Amino acid sequence: MEVKTKTMGTVSIDEKQIVEFPHGLFGFEDYHRYAVIEAEYQPFYWLQSLDESSLAFIMVDPFLIVADYELDIDDKTLLEIGLDSPQDVILFSIVTIPADGGPVTANLQGPVVINRRNNQALQVILSDSRWTTKHNIIKALKSKENK
Repeated sequence: MEVKTKTMGTVSIDEKQIVEFPHGLFGFEDYHRYAVIEAEYQPFYWLQSLDESSLAFIMVDPFLIVADYELDIDDKTLLEIGLDSPQDVILFSIVTIPADGGPVTANLQGPVVINRRNNQALQVILSDSRWTTKHNIIKALKSKENK
């Protein structure tokens, strides 16, 4: 399938890369279909809207940033996307790269949860005060190296 992207022009993707957000993302509730595409720079991925080519998010595996990252999500929420086994979870955090040169941050408070079996996804809000929407990635990686 050919997909017009925000940053890479038109790319070819496999159907397995398409994820469906029944409720959309917070602030983007009208957009439900996205493709997960490897970014040019690892370990990042693009979450590219299939409904609006100018809408895309950079994502990263939060465990690469914070080794002790924990999620407390109730089972009822996870069942909305058919998740009943931790082995079926793919987890990402949305990354913000400020235009003003400020710190690159990851939203650890609002992770993206994907069910690898059916490609249904949702964004959840965690109540744990350790996780913020603007977790400084570089600072976290330096802290992780010093441990």
